[in-house]
Amino acid sequence: MSKSLVVEVRTRGGDFEFTERPIPEPGEAEVRIRVEACGICRGDDVCRLGFWPGISYPRVPGHEVIGVIDALGSGVAGFALGERVGAGWNAGYCEECHQCRRGDFAGCKNSSINGIFNDGGYAQYMTVAEHALVRIPADCDWSSAELAPLLCAGVSTFSPLRNSGVRAGELVAIQGIGGLGHLAVQFAHRMGYRVAAISSGADKKDLAHQLGAHIYIDGSQIDPAEALRNLGGAALILATAPNAEAIGALVEGLKMNGKMIIVAAPHDKVQINSLHLLGYRATVMGWPGGSPADSEDTVAFALMTNCRPLVEVFPLAEANRAYEQMKTNKVRFRAVLDCREQIDDSEAGEP
Repeated sequence: MSKSLVVEVRTRGGDFEFTERPIPEPGEAEVRIRVEACGICRGDDVCRLGFWPGISYPRVPGHEVIGVIDALGSGVAGFALGERVGAGWNAGYCEECHQCRRGDFAGCKNSSINGIFNDGGYAQYMTVAEHALVRIPADCDWSSAELAPLLCAGVSTFSPLRNSGVRAGELVAIQGIGGLGHLAVQFAHRMGYRVAAISSGADKKDLAHQLGAHIYIDGSQIDPAEALRNLGGAALILATAPNAEAIGALVEGLKMNGKMIIVAAPHDKVQINSLHLLGYRATVMGWPGGSPADSEDTVAFALMTNCRPLVEVFPLAEANRAYEQMKTNKVRFRAVLDCREQIDDSEAGEP
């Protein structure tokens, strides 16, 4: 029987383990993807550490997937063999049924959160529900490794920026210039905002400006909130780095009616000066990524404006090393697994 190489988590809290599985067959309203690239994300900890109830093991992580459809399940009408498609993080849950409303995404009949409640893209092949697919334009000449991070890091920053209600020309601050932040700076610049990038150290300054920041705030030299107040206050702060202390302190850099949107996920609780919220009618909220349609819009905008993820590519077999490099901030800026190199076309999936 033909096999697929996969990287799986066998028990909650376990390491990634490299193994073989039978190539999966798509069920009703599903397609099978021959995976070309899969991004590695801090969100993969949700799978590895079992942060959400309802995750069963063994489980293959991976929710920044780009590949080619190589098999169609019954009832699939909107996609064809040979199409390049994506499969992202929030793909599938409906947000409308009772299960979704109480946060029980595993209980939603439409749930197909890739790499969490069903197997993801740390593999040569995976199956995906048709409604969870992301269309990639046929004329797109970007590599799959460049496209993959758009399906989590990209949509997680693009979607809140475009839904923030902030007008072009207003001051938007991007906290962090990492895997999410380096995309957020590019998106914010192309959307017409006055962009302030916030990081620590002078070594990020040139990069911040290259990405499109008009202002660089070095948090090792000045209090970032004070710097924002000196600029008139931020209409929007997008928190992309998972540092609870830094996020909490930045709230005081918001102007009247300003808004902070948190897309990072620090393990510690964020402590906020409620007096500033009251005095400035400021808002703090979270944003959980986006739907497949949001991901398609993210890809379209990135292609149109050349907002490119900066990626470092690793072989599928080096998933553990790539994951550790990501966790220790040694990757600039998104780690991506190349899932193609061990596939032999002539053997139809035999490693």
